[in-house]
Amino acid sequence: MTSVTTPATFTELGLITPLLARLAELKYQQPTPIQAQAIPSVLAGRDLIAGANTGSGKTATFALPMLQKLRANISSSSKSNKGNFVTGLILVPTRELAKQVADSIKSYAVHFNGEIKTVAVFGGVSVNKQMLTLRGGSDILVATPGRLLDLISSNAIKLDRVNTLVLDEADRMLSLGFAEELTALLALMPTKKQTLLFSATFPEQVKSLTQELLNNPIEIQLQSADASTLVQRVFTVNKGEKTAVLAHLIKENQWRQALIFVNAKHHSEHLAEKLAKRGITAAVFHGDKGQSERSRVLYGFKAGDIEVLIATDIAARGLDIEKLPVVINFNLPRSPSDYMHRIGRSGRAGEVGLAISLIDHEDYHHFTVIEKKNKIWLEREQVEGFEADEISDNSILATEKPMAKPEGTGKKKRKKKMTVNADIWSGYSKPE
Repeated sequence: MTSVTTPATFTELGLITPLLARLAELKYQQPTPIQAQAIPSVLAGRDLIAGANTGSGKTATFALPMLQKLRANISSSSKSNKGNFVTGLILVPTRELAKQVADSIKSYAVHFNGEIKTVAVFGGVSVNKQMLTLRGGSDILVATPGRLLDLISSNAIKLDRVNTLVLDEADRMLSLGFAEELTALLALMPTKKQTLLFSATFPEQVKSLTQELLNNPIEIQLQSADASTLVQRVFTVNKGEKTAVLAHLIKENQWRQALIFVNAKHHSEHLAEKLAKRGITAAVFHGDKGQSERSRVLYGFKAGDIEVLIATDIAARGLDIEKLPVVINFNLPRSPSDYMHRIGRSGRAGEVGLAISLIDHEDYHHFTVIEKKNKIWLEREQVEGFEADEISDNSILATEKPMAKPEGTGKKKRKKKMTVNADIWSGYSKPE
């Protein structure tokens, strides 16, 4: 693995003046570790596999080199040969992440005077409007796989000129069931291209994907959690008292904002109703919400107009809130890797953050699994006035059974052999 202890300056990374000027305007003082280690290799055309925590600056890690190489190609050649093609393709798992990544790229390219066209496409909105936007192609396209396939079937875009492919949040994409779509998209791209893969965790299907797609890649692996900026705490509560404890914590600590994770759509609505009875107004965010409503809620939360947001795991990726004080696991995530993605919404980019998990007796065993998989151990604490009852060892053992599947995340048993093939990758659930 590559190891760099002291990040270089952005100038030392070899970035061009328009990008350096924009980074200075954005008050980016020095590269994050992932940026310092990866950007020179990406500029040199190397394939890359990077494991980095959310909030580590990975969007700039692939966006800045892509913009720089595109600018050089535009400067050295004419753009008269227009068509419905794309040069740089970034695949992401959620609508919110697609929009966020595209907005970041457009921001970095401010001093390029509109020379580079960046488009985001995703489901939940009119496909006709996106088809119009894609007329003349796109230099950089940020897309969710399903909508991209829809646009390809309508001849709105072609992938035969892609020279840079980025798979962002690769583990999440595969866990959400995009493997078949990914296989179809890869078949439409040139074999020779630069491929950059970013993933917070590396389950077997991601490891197989890297072997299939990447050519002698540079490998970078950073710590999955930064204990100096993100504090994790676990509170044990009695079954049926989680809502009371949650309301107490919110009122007692007077958090400026709180993001609360639940496992199912109907749980978020039900919890919002129960909090309302305790004097706490909360917005909800899940897959049944229309895109305009989801955008409105996220905008309100980012602006600080919404103080409490209850969300399913679709908010565990791509939700970037500056200085979010606290993330709370009201329900534990089914997947141990999703635990890290959830808590990564707080403590981003070196800011101090807090991640709290509320566990009752039936959660005890599953939380030990989460700890083991993520190589952490957290002291069990009590909330004063809501102390959990003691239970016998037999009671704890009785909870060691498969958890009920949360809504919309059921998976079929995976086959042992994993390759980039639609038949082998079948069986994953679709996203909300």
